[in-house]
Amino acid sequence: MTLVKEESGGEPEGDSGDGEAREAYVPSPRRIERERYKRSRARRATAIAALSTLVTGIVLYLVVVNAPGWPRTKETFFSAQYAREAFPKVLEGLWLNVRLLLVCGAAVLVLGMLIAVARTLRGPVFFPLRALAAAYTDFFRGLPLIINLMIVVLGVPALRLQGITVDPVLLGGTALTLTYSAYVAEVFRAGIESVHPSQRAAARSLGLSNRQALRYVVLPQAVRRQVPPPLNDLVSLQKDTGLVSIGGAVDAVRAADIIVGRSLNYTPYIVAGLVFVALTIPMTRFTDWVTARMDRRQAQGGSI
Repeated sequence: MTLVKEESGGEPEGDSGDGEAREAYVPSPRRIERERYKRSRARRATAIAALSTLVTGIVLYLVVVNAPGWPRTKETFFSAQYAREAFPKVLEGLWLNVRLLLVCGAAVLVLGMLIAVARTLRGPVFFPLRALAAAYTDFFRGLPLIINLMIVVLGVPALRLQGITVDPVLLGGTALTLTYSAYVAEVFRAGIESVHPSQRAAARSLGLSNRQALRYVVLPQAVRRQVPPPLNDLVSLQKDTGLVSIGGAVDAVRAADIIVGRSLNYTPYIVAGLVFVALTIPMTRFTDWVTARMDRRQAQGGSI
C-alpha cells in the first residue's frame, strides 16, 4: 500500500519539464533593447542633473564671495569660532523643541479629530456643538500664531489665577496646540466628508449605530485619505516650536539668542537654523514618501 501511494504521489516527468520550461523566461531582443535604452537615458539624465547642479553651485558661490560686503558678512554670520561655541548650547535647547513636538503633536491630532467629529455631527440637537467647533476653527485659523503665543504666554500669567501654571513651556505648548488643532481639524473634516454617504448607509443597514458607523467605517477611511496633510502640519509645528522662546523658555532659538546678545555675532542663529533644517528634512522626506505611496495605491485602484 505504501509503495502504491509513493508512486501515485510522485510528480510526472512531463509536468516537471513543463514547470521548468515555464520558469526559464527569456526576454525578447526588443525588450532587452528597450531596457538598455531606458538605462542609458537614466544615466544621461543623472549626469546632466549633476552637471547642472555643480555649475549652479559654482555660479552662486562666485556671486556671493565676490560681493563687496562678503568679508563683513562672513565675519558676522559665518564665524567658525562662534559656531563652535553655539552648537552645544543649541543642541541642548533643541531637546526642548523635540519634546514640545512630541507632546503637542499628539495633542493636536487628538483635539483636531474631536473638533472634526463635532463639526460633522448630524441632527439639530448638535447644532450648538457644531457652531462652537466652527467658531473655534475660524478664530484660531485666522489668528496669527505669534499673537496667540503672546496672549497665552504673557496674558495668562498676568491674570494671577490660582492653580494656573505660569511655565512658559506649558503655556507656549498650549498656544501651539490651540492653533494647529484648528488646521488639523479642517483636514480631518474634509476626510470625513469625502467618505461617500453610502458607506454610512451600508453600515447602518448591517445593524451598526451612528457612533459605530463613524468609528469603524467612516473614520478609518477618512484618516487613511488624509494622512499626508497632518504630517505636513507636524513639519510646520516642529519649526514653530522655536516661537516659545518669546516667553523666556530656553530652547534652541533662545540659546542662540543668548549668545548673540552677548557677542553681537549672528552665527548662532545660522547654527540654530541649520539644526532645525537637519531635523525637519527627514520628516519632510517621510511625508513625501507617504504621499507618493498613497498616490500609487490610488492610481492602481487599491484601498486608500
